[in-house]
Parts: sequence; structure tokens; C-alpha cells
Amino acid sequence: MLEVSTNREGITMSPLDPTLQERYDVVVIGGGPAGLSAAVTLSRALRSVLVLDAGRPRNAPAQGVHGFLTREGISPLALLGAGRAEAESYGATLVQADAVRLERGADGFDVVLADGRSVLGRRVLLATGLTDGLPDLPGLRDQWGAGVVHCPYCHGYEIRGRRIGVLGTGPMSIHQALLFRQWSEHITLFLNDTVSPTDEEWDSLAARSIRVADGAVTSVDQVDDTLTGVTLRGGATFALQALAVGTRMEARGSLLETMGIAPEAHPSGMGHAMAPGPMGATAVPGVYVAGNVSNLSAQVVVAAAEGTTAGAAINADLVQEETAWAVEGYRGPFSASSEAGVSERILGLRRHGLDQPATGAPASGGSNHREEVHRVG
Repeated sequence: MLEVSTNREGITMSPLDPTLQERYDVVVIGGGPAGLSAAVTLSRALRSVLVLDAGRPRNAPAQGVHGFLTREGISPLALLGAGRAEAESYGATLVQADAVRLERGADGFDVVLADGRSVLGRRVLLATGLTDGLPDLPGLRDQWGAGVVHCPYCHGYEIRGRRIGVLGTGPMSIHQALLFRQWSEHITLFLNDTVSPTDEEWDSLAARSIRVADGAVTSVDQVDDTLTGVTLRGGATFALQALAVGTRMEARGSLLETMGIAPEAHPSGMGHAMAPGPMGATAVPGVYVAGNVSNLSAQVVVAAAEGTTAGAAINADLVQEETAWAVEGYRGPFSASSEAGVSERILGLRRHGLDQPATGAPASGGSNHREEVHRVG
């Protein structure tokens, strides 16, 4: 079992990593909500499962998880710790390691680790999440996950009624400002020399009483680790209690590029994601994706659900493969059923200890030649 300690930046596991098997039914790359949920589903299906966790969860800086039924307010790292314990309780193996290469092997997929070890998985699930590209502004990264937020459904309730700024990073910033207006009447959109509203968008902002500030934002201000506002070029300051930022989200999908699968541009312009097929399947049979690596806007509960869905699909895929193997063996020339048929044709009831021909020949008075044939054997 892994001993886990947590901090604001990520997860540190003790060096008690188990000796790896050479082969697993499923290798899950990524130990977030999607990967762990898949591991639980697959382990409960009596599959051998290896979870490779780099220990750098995207939401580690956040103060709590919201919108996850029965887990309201739990810290992200505590949620992952509980998920690890649950996966291990069903027999999954968890290892802190970076997967650096994925190659198709004779019996599945070879997953090469940064330390040089490699394992084979009959199936592979990529649940590596995404990276948030933050604007390069002094003070912004320091407040990321605290005074600086990005998702209204993750953080809106906690900052309801407060003075909220929306930092312009692209066309979606207008949509973001209109969304956060649901939680507060005190919304200011900072165009930041990046956003140019259309006439219709200007009307929408005005109709919702959203203030608009022109000019570039030069810093995110804080006092005693608490967000206090922003400063614009020229020195103007705006007092704020929260700042919403639309990040540039990029799927951590480089492992699949050797398989010929590349991230695709998201229709919203928010970034790039791996395009999933039904139940997380990809264009490469045997390779699956789940969570933020394929769904940029998935909240924690959605990522977990996608992991469960992909896990069920992978198990069904393995069952289908194993059934095909069984049928092939059943029909083969040296299968148990074939051997039984040969025995019956040659020995007849003698295989049960009775001296009787296999065909309709009489038990006595028949051809001496036929009886001789049946005595030979």
C-alpha cells in the first residue's frame, strides 16, 4: 500500500512502490478522479489493474471540491487519497511514476516509465487531465485556486454577492462574465487589450449591468495572501474580492501521439483535447481516454463518471476478446469437445466400460472382422 502525503502543489507518495508485474489487464495512466474511478470499476470486475500516478493533480491548489454529491467541500487531495484507498481495497496496484512512452506490443501495449521500467497492458486508459495556461501577470499564479478562479459552477456559490472581476483572455471571457453575473450583481469585465465585444455583446453586458474596464491589466494585487484587486496600465486600481480567469486548457495527451492520435482544437477555442469515441474509445483499438484529457470542461464528478464508463467499456472489450479465444479453443482440433467426439466414434460405449460397438452393429453374432476391429483398441 502507498503511504501518501499532500501539499498545495501536489502529492508525494512514499518509495514503497511494489514490484511491478510484467503484464496487467489494464494500465491506467493518471491517478485523478477519472483514473481512480476506472480502476475501482475494473478491479471490482476482477481485473488486474495498474494505476500510474505522476502526483501532480490539476486542482491541488483549490480549497475544496464542489458539486460532487456527498463530498461537498472535501479538499481535492483528501478526495484522491480516499479514491486511492478504495482502488487498493479491490486489488488495484498504485505506483507514483511518469509514463513517458506508449508502444504497441505483441499482446497489448508497452508502457515505458521515466525510470526505465516497462509494463504491458492488454488495454490502456489515458486519464492524464490537462494543464491550465495562465496569463503571465504578477500575482496571478499566487492566487490561483484561492482568489483567482475559473469555473462558475465550481466556485460561484462560494463567491456569491462579492465584487468579482473577469480577466479578458479571449472571446469566451464575455460569456464568462455573463455567467458569473448569476452569482453577483458586482461584475467587472476587464478587456485587457484582448477582448473586443460586438455591438450585440455590448448590449448584453449593459443589459446585465456588467461594468467594462478598458486597458491592459498589469498586476493582480494581494495583501497577506488575500486578493485585493487588480491594477491597470496607467495606474488605475479596482478593488475586487475574486477574479475569474479563462485559462488556455491543453490536454496532457502527448503519449498518444506515437499511436497516431493528436489533440484536436476545442470548438470553443479554449484549447485542445483528445477526441473520444463512444464510452471513451479512441481510433486505436484498446486505447481509451477519460476525464479532462478528452473533456476540457468536465468537473470532478463528470470526470469520475467518465472513468467509470470507460472502465466498464474496457471490461466488456476484454470479455469479448476472451470469449473469442474460448470459442476458438472450443472449436479447435484438440479441444476437449473434439477429443470426446473422436473417442465416441472410435470406442463407442467401451469408453464407459461396456463392450459394445460404436455403430449399430449387433453385440454378438456379427461380423468377426467388425468384432476384431472393436477388440483392437
